[in-house]
Amino acid sequence: MIDQEGEQIGIKSIDEAMRAAEEKGMDLVEVAPQANPPVCRIMDYGKYKYEQAKKEKEAKKNQNVMNVKEVQMGVKIDDHDFDVKLKQARRFLKNKDKVKVRLKFRGREMMHQEIGHELMERLIEGTEDLGSVESGPNMEGRNMMMFITPDSDK
Repeated sequence: MIDQEGEQIGIKSIDEAMRAAEEKGMDLVEVAPQANPPVCRIMDYGKYKYEQAKKEKEAKKNQNVMNVKEVQMGVKIDDHDFDVKLKQARRFLKNKDKVKVRLKFRGREMMHQEIGHELMERLIEGTEDLGSVESGPNMEGRNMMMFITPDSDK
């Protein structure tokens, strides 16, 4: 048994431990049931639960949630339009969001997938200082997909 200051009292029966906790106006909480004999502690359980909830809330506040943002383009994209999409992807990576790049193939464009790979490589080169490729360019139906994750804080 451990008292509210954290000092060991010793091995006591359950009745004695319950009585000691009641005398101090506290609760008897089992903290290590797997130990032999089980370890119990005298504490204010309501206050303990409140402090745990407060710690979890603080941890959640400091947590960074990563969203998935999508950038779509076609195979016949012009240079300026590509620069706009690159700028958009860079902005998403700066905000610590994961970027999903989708390149749409229409009609006979499916015959020239190498053009799509070249566009994806240009995009990778343009964002390599902010993020790294999670999964490289791969085809899913008529779309070529790629994921870029932001580099963690250095």
